[in-house]
Amino acid sequence: MLSQHGVPFEAYNVEKTPEAWRDLQRHHIPMVPAVIVGDRATHGWNPRALAELFGWPYEEGTRLAPDELLARLEVILDIAHRALGQIPDQHLDIKTPDRDRPLRRLAPHIFRIPQSFLEAAGGGSLLYESLTGDDAPAFRSMAEIRAFGDDVRQRVRAWVAGPRGVAWESTVETYYGPSRLDDLLERTVWHCAQHVRHVHALMAQLGIAPERPLRPEDVRGLPLPEALW
Repeated sequence: MLSQHGVPFEAYNVEKTPEAWRDLQRHHIPMVPAVIVGDRATHGWNPRALAELFGWPYEEGTRLAPDELLARLEVILDIAHRALGQIPDQHLDIKTPDRDRPLRRLAPHIFRIPQSFLEAAGGGSLLYESLTGDDAPAFRSMAEIRAFGDDVRQRVRAWVAGPRGVAWESTVETYYGPSRLDDLLERTVWHCAQHVRHVHALMAQLGIAPERPLRPEDVRGLPLPEALW
């Protein structure tokens, strides 16, 4: 988004650049991505906040309805589950090029995202720790990760099939500040989709073609980042 507006910037790998990590801490930002301009900052992929940070005009597109977002989430989690089933255990420690994160951590994170949404929608808060859940060593095989994913998917289906009347305009607390519940749902869906893109990119490195690729109609209308990493 910065490149689109002709804004020069320096990108840092905070895991290898202590000064950049200290900048995040100074702004009370627990994780990347983030954009810092002087004493101001914005956290996460947030086009509206970026526009406010730089003074750009911003017009939000039409948001997908919650029912459509939930249907997309079901599809995207299924695609993730299928893809992980194609990757042999010997590749669990392959790392993404953007940070020191092995597939053993990335894969369960995909399912932690909707799990954390359910916790927030149930009256809790979206905690940074619930998203990261640094228990990657506990997953010894892709089968165990997929079993965890199955459990989360079943919980999502049960929640969707449960009593309706969800207050989508209600506010929930998150680690990056207050958020409307429908905003959090949209973020949950595109966040999962972005990490499915990451898994598919790693599969391409391994010479594995996904049985069910992520198609344009799966992500149409979602505010996905243009950049892969």
